[in-house]
Amino acid sequence: MNNFAAIDFETANEQPSSVCSVGVVVVRGGEVVDSFYSLIKPEPEYYRWFCRRVHGLGPEDTDRAPVFPQVWRQIAPRIEGLPLVAHNARFDEGCLKAVFRVYQMDYPDYLFHDTLVASRRCFGRTIENHQLQTVAEACGYELKRHHHALADAEACAMIALKIM
Repeated sequence: MNNFAAIDFETANEQPSSVCSVGVVVVRGGEVVDSFYSLIKPEPEYYRWFCRRVHGLGPEDTDRAPVFPQVWRQIAPRIEGLPLVAHNARFDEGCLKAVFRVYQMDYPDYLFHDTLVASRRCFGRTIENHQLQTVAEACGYELKRHHHALADAEACAMIALKIM
């Protein structure tokens, strides 16, 4: 796979629609050609301690952030016609569908591929687990800012280029 967009969301709480940041990395011809990151005002707008502990974001980071439709208007043209890739795509696709529903936006049926599934197929039991940072390392990529949406999307893109 040489043309795709890797995407990663972080959420503010247990609701899949509560995206509070997004990272996107666009790959064309096997090369990274674009990347995008934004904070997002989550919906519903509250933070759970366990989410904050994972990604370090809170209301002080997103109080003045744009809402999802404003952010998506910047992303949609970048990814038009491309399949989306995510590590544990069920989570990121679920977030995307949920936030589209919340804002009553028409969901364009994005095609998702999953580097977690690809990792299990490629590496099997030869690595200790199939978490993003472990798979990235197995692919020769050092993930330095795990749970920062853009850093995770970059790692996902590198994994996809290596094993998909």
